[in-house]
Amino acid sequence: MNVRTRPRRVLIVDDQPAFRNAAAMVVSMAEGFESIGVAETAERAIDLIAADPPDVVLMDVNLPGIGGLEATRRITAGHPDVKVLVLSTYEAAEYEALARAAGAVGFVSKSEFGPWNLEGI
Repeated sequence: MNVRTRPRRVLIVDDQPAFRNAAAMVVSMAEGFESIGVAETAERAIDLIAADPPDVVLMDVNLPGIGGLEATRRITAGHPDVKVLVLSTYEAAEYEALARAAGAVGFVSKSEFGPWNLEGI
């Protein structure tokens, strides 16, 4: 039996402070997960991940500078063990295939994001 001895470490990447705070609360409610930090831009996230890779990244699609899908491509190419879950105000019909093609483990609309979305990651 494979038992995790530590929580999965989650980096939250979103340019909206209100959503970063809400996402951090959701992560704290999910059993076996902890928020280890936030980034307002994909560039900052890439730097943080290079220094100390998390287990999971919650990635917004629309970010200033490099977009979330391009950041997901770069992160998953450089750190294949890091799981990226893409989040957006856009609906899944528009972005789920794009997120998966970029290497994400999935896509969740921000309006539907909850602790249950982290199960199985």
